[in-house]
Amino acid sequence: MSLLLAIYAGAFALVSAAIAVTRPNAVHALLYLVVMLLALAVAFFALGAAFAAVLLILIYAGAIVVLFVFVVMTLPISPESITRERAGLRGAWPLPLLLSVLILAPFLFGEFGIAGNSAAAPVSAQEVGRLLFGPWALAIELASLLLLAGLIGVRHIGRSDRTPGSRP
Repeated sequence: MSLLLAIYAGAFALVSAAIAVTRPNAVHALLYLVVMLLALAVAFFALGAAFAAVLLILIYAGAIVVLFVFVVMTLPISPESITRERAGLRGAWPLPLLLSVLILAPFLFGEFGIAGNSAAAPVSAQEVGRLLFGPWALAIELASLLLLAGLIGVRHIGRSDRTPGSRP
């Protein structure tokens, strides 16, 4: 039954990802990205990787998406686009809410074997920490610098004190 739940959650992750990349509005796309990340966490949990599911929620849904929202919110927008955004947000919440409820429905209305595969050995937080700060430390630091460079670049591009004819 855990495999069925993983397939169910994976299907919702695919649908949410497809919707996220087709949204013209960045905030709407981020909402669907959060739904996709939650669906992937459910799939990991159903397959017995509870620690990976928690890390996915904390790191990606909790930190990376918040960084994306911060970057999107730092961009200057005109009053017309604010009005258009508010009108669009009025009807934007039902589909992500429905997808989230459908992802959680198996947990609410049925019992699944959440214990996972008994042959797999659990991974402790110490082992993950040793890997992240051992052989993968340079890759993680480079990824954080890349995110910081992207944030600074977006802030520089979106500055409102530039005149239309001036050079950056």
